[in-house]
Amino acid sequence: MESLTALLVGLLVAASVYLMLARNFLRFLFGLILLSNAANLVIFAAGRMTAGAPALVPEGASVPDGVIGNALPQALVLTAIVIGFGLLAFTLALTFEAYRRLRTLDSDEMRHAEPDEGKTEAGR
Repeated sequence: MESLTALLVGLLVAASVYLMLARNFLRFLFGLILLSNAANLVIFAAGRMTAGAPALVPEGASVPDGVIGNALPQALVLTAIVIGFGLLAFTLALTFEAYRRLRTLDSDEMRHAEPDEGKTEAGR
């Protein structure tokens, strides 16, 4: 199972790098989200992927019985998913506003919206 997860993480990272190298800002954003998902899978796999029981300690025992999954990486991944969704919503709103104002999502064309380096606020 870990080798399949490693292959999937490699595929996600390769696709995210391909998307992040594009000039289109929306593709860059989708590449960033894919990279975030690949990192979540790495964290989840680091916590031992087992089909074991939940991490519950039976009454009267001091440790759980048998093989259990680590709950900490699962909690971290759940938190990262929520934060990633918030980041996606925020950046999609910024992308929509940038497209509304500039009528393009091409990063080279978006540079025309920046002020000239030689001009200052007092010189305008």
